Amino acid sequence: MIGYSAAWLLALPLAGLLLNTFVGRRYSRTLAGTIASGAVGLAFLIAILMAPDIYGSHGEHAGQTLPLWDWITIGELQVPLALLVDPLSLTLTLVVTGVGFLIHVYAMGYMVDDARLARFFIYLNFFILAMLLLVLGDSFVTLFIGWEGVGLASYLLIGFWFDREDELYGSYADCGKKAFVVNRIGDVGLILAMGLIWTTVGTLNFTEALQGLATMSEAPLVLICLLLLLAVAGKSAQFPLYVWLPDAMAGPTPVSALIHAATMVTAGIYLMARTHVLWELAPMASAIAAWIGVGTAFVAATMAMVQTDLKKVLAYSTISQLGYMVLGAGVGAFAFAIFHLVTHAFFKALLFLSAGSVQHATHELDMRKLGGLRLKMPHTARNFLIGSLALAGIPPLAGFFSKDGILLYAFQHNILLYFLGLVTALVTAIYIFRAYYLTFMGEPRDAHVDSHVHESGRLILAPLWILSALTILGGALNLPFVLTLEHALASVVGELEPPVPSLEIALLVVSAMVAIGGARLAWGAYRRHMAWVDSIRATFKPLAKLAQQRWYLDDLYDRQILRGSHTLSQWLSTTVDQQGIDRAVNWGAETALNWSRKLRRLNDGRVPTYVFSMFVGAALLVAYFWIAL
Repeated sequence: MIGYSAAWLLALPLAGLLLNTFVGRRYSRTLAGTIASGAVGLAFLIAILMAPDIYGSHGEHAGQTLPLWDWITIGELQVPLALLVDPLSLTLTLVVTGVGFLIHVYAMGYMVDDARLARFFIYLNFFILAMLLLVLGDSFVTLFIGWEGVGLASYLLIGFWFDREDELYGSYADCGKKAFVVNRIGDVGLILAMGLIWTTVGTLNFTEALQGLATMSEAPLVLICLLLLLAVAGKSAQFPLYVWLPDAMAGPTPVSALIHAATMVTAGIYLMARTHVLWELAPMASAIAAWIGVGTAFVAATMAMVQTDLKKVLAYSTISQLGYMVLGAGVGAFAFAIFHLVTHAFFKALLFLSAGSVQHATHELDMRKLGGLRLKMPHTARNFLIGSLALAGIPPLAGFFSKDGILLYAFQHNILLYFLGLVTALVTAIYIFRAYYLTFMGEPRDAHVDSHVHESGRLILAPLWILSALTILGGALNLPFVLTLEHALASVVGELEPPVPSLEIALLVVSAMVAIGGARLAWGAYRRHMAWVDSIRATFKPLAKLAQQRWYLDDLYDRQILRGSHTLSQWLSTTVDQQGIDRAVNWGAETALNWSRKLRRLNDGRVPTYVFSMFVGAALLVAYFWIAL
């Protein structure tokens, strides 16, 4: 019964996009949004109905596989299209469909005046379909199809306003291309890892492949994990492939919330959790992943500190929080990495949609032109504040429980990882409250912007309040008397060693104090302009300059890689192709033509010429046999 319900999870968004393709585009604009939202909402209800059976099962009975049809059969390679429903895939499904449904409803209000509204909802349903295929597939091949599908959907949605450009993003179409190309770099790692897995164990089914690889030596496992890490870096925006995500904010705000906060960018975290056996057997690769995760978290947090565009702040914040998830997976806390994935979907979608509410009302996201919006947009301001508290890790909101669980296991694994993660938590609290104070507190800074500010409508505000409730209560998902997500996922991602209670309490207190301290620093700097806070800011001015230059990584890509590849391509085009290959081909053709003209004289129809040719040929034959004998 569960298996066939899983088939409906894919069928509903597929039906939604097909209906909008053939019906929704021809009738009322409201119909397209209703069809798309209804399809995702029904899928969410089916996932909820499946939850008691899946989460209530244990051990080998915690998951079910639904074979749909034989898909690929090439020699020994047999890949059936089948769906795997277990606590891990169902958790991701609930996030994708639940948060996705709220974003669809929000988009009905946010995108109401867009001329291509039906196309937008077709793309959204296509994205949901691809994401569900990614998390429900029972093999690397099925996951890869969904993986590429969300990449295509991301490209279409980021560049949805392909005819626009501005000073902040440049060409919106180019932003979509950048996301697509950078993700393809990461995809090379996934393709190579799949090839190595196939040649090693002869199967790409998750269960069979992981069981076979578990008996291998460490060397091939390290290589496979490093290739998977490249894929994770591309899809989940980790160093050095995170550069696409800030520019992806050129897409409509519902896209930012759906793809770059709640779903697509978490695909890499899901991949690490699904292959947790490999990471546990390859400690070297796990250590590299942990350091890349915490390094990305810190660097992205510093860049968020200096942004002036509200969505850019949240973009770098997303990169930073994804770094925490990779850190959690790297230290073996896969359950907490998934837990943080879930809570992050709640509060980051809330923050993005609140930022969209600001943009919808003011047509402006430059925080230097905002300020004082709490008076005219009180609902939006309260929701953004709730999301900010959760992101900063203020107890008892959801972000506190999930992020600090990762820091706890990082402390047990390597104290340096914990320290850098804790510093990042401090910076996180500072930059998000900086964004809140500059946007909603104080006085309006631009009279033109302030003159037409108004609160958003119900279709925009209703999803915000639901996400706020999830943000406040989401931490309870891992409490013993509710669900204990950590234990529900244990059958898939492994059991965690219970921490020492006194150590756990001590670290939770430290994390709470750091979060509160960061909020206090932001208040002193951006609300009260206290001298002692300004002196601290002056001390870190060199770091701020480095962050403003985005740690020069974008410059490295632009000046060295992009310009270098452009110079190389020009050299190949002019020197190698035109002057080398073309000249060689032309010389060969001219030489053949010249010789043909000369040889043509031997065939002039004159008897003396033919007699002379026969004499020469006979002489050559005599000479040949004379030498041979």
